[in-house]
Amino acid sequence: MATRSTIGVINLDSTVTAVYCHWDGYPEYNGTVLVENYNTADKVRELLAMGSISSLGEKIGVKHPFSKFELKEGEVYDEAAYKGMTTFYGRDRGETNVEARTFASSTEFVREFGEEYNYLFVNDRWFVNQYGAEKNGQAVFDMVEFVLEQREAEKESVDG
Repeated sequence: MATRSTIGVINLDSTVTAVYCHWDGYPEYNGTVLVENYNTADKVRELLAMGSISSLGEKIGVKHPFSKFELKEGEVYDEAAYKGMTTFYGRDRGETNVEARTFASSTEFVREFGEEYNYLFVNDRWFVNQYGAEKNGQAVFDMVEFVLEQREAEKESVDG
């Protein structure tokens, strides 16, 4: 089963532009990939310009078969060649209506488009809203690094 997420960026006018991401949305995977590989506004906007995502990779990469189960005649799925590449619904599967969407605010982004994890790039930092959390009518976001530290500490206390 997928752990769905959304990935967005806050714009200068406080609107949010975002895409859907189907697989591995939890902070330990998508959160880490975003923090480590999409850490400038230009990189984030380049990612979002490709539209909704099936699986997030460390790089945007090039057009490739959507999966080894959906090969077209004559296509070969070279897993090593595509390792680390993001798989997009539009570029790699040819789907339409998968473009990034823009929302009036971060709260609207979470309420109207939100999934289990909602990532937002603000001032060169990644934040995450978990399961649509709100306080006083506003979406609540935590720094991804903080969430990862908390989860690691919880894991160590259980294991230790």
